[in-house]
Amino acid sequence: MVRMLLPSLGPFHILHPRYNAATVLALLEEARPKVVYLASHSEVELEGGLWREEDPLLFHLLPWAEERGIPVVALDEEAHLKGEAEAFRQALAQHPLGKPHLERMRGFDQELLQLLRLPLTPEDLGSEGFLSRLRQVYGGFVQAFGEGPATGFRARRMEGVVKALKGKEGAVVAELLDYLFLSERLPLALPKVHEPTEAERQRALLDRAWQLKEGDDWVGLLEGLFQIGSPEALYLAAQIYLAAGEWREALALMEEVFRMDFQHPGYLPGYVLARFGQLLDLAGERERALRAYRGVLALSWAPEEARSVALAGLRSPFRLPS
Repeated sequence: MVRMLLPSLGPFHILHPRYNAATVLALLEEARPKVVYLASHSEVELEGGLWREEDPLLFHLLPWAEERGIPVVALDEEAHLKGEAEAFRQALAQHPLGKPHLERMRGFDQELLQLLRLPLTPEDLGSEGFLSRLRQVYGGFVQAFGEGPATGFRARRMEGVVKALKGKEGAVVAELLDYLFLSERLPLALPKVHEPTEAERQRALLDRAWQLKEGDDWVGLLEGLFQIGSPEALYLAAQIYLAAGEWREALALMEEVFRMDFQHPGYLPGYVLARFGQLLDLAGERERALRAYRGVLALSWAPEEARSVALAGLRSPFRLPS
């Protein structure tokens, strides 16, 4: 019997202090599953790392499960059909009469984004109020465009997942709209009230620093990041110093990060090396900067933003805008 069903919000976890990546891990800790099932990914995607751009939650979930010896099993045997949704949009864009349909699709996208930007907690996500609003948005889309290529055959794929889950025990993590389908079949496994942990509070602060804005309390953020003291926290502190024009302080921090083990989360090495290269360029240490940029490109995977920074840095030394 599936004891817990949790939605993955993809890149939107960063917006939710009460439902961030650490919250998902805390909920899984409480559930103590023997297996974690991924409803929205295939084994090919999981083994090949094809999830990295669309589901950053797994940067946290996979190491957590490995550390505890918990198997992670991908259940979507037709995940390749997800690409049909993008192909459908591209076909509409090429059709002379496709523009109004695309605009209508974007309208549904905006409705979903508005729902995702509301403050969310585990109990919110498991509530009938939230699920009914999600059902309304998705239902409108299906009514307009059909259940099939336009949705990446979501209903068909999730029916396959439900069959695969029959008789199994564990926890299930699903992309938000897949979670909507599964919630109707696994109503007793929906998330409930949860008391935040210290790890969640730290993750919320890190997430806030990734979204640094001019009006933020930069001093307060720095204090919190230094208290955490992890490689990711110090990298983000260096980002704040650089944003304030204090690049020497940023470089000193990055030198410290570089002496630490900054392999986790998996997106961090690329960002660290790319920014380190830029700061070394500002310090006039071109040879070290080039080694850092090449380090980004030598990684088995790095975020596209980090690769772009590295490629630009190899062409010419980084300089601050005048």
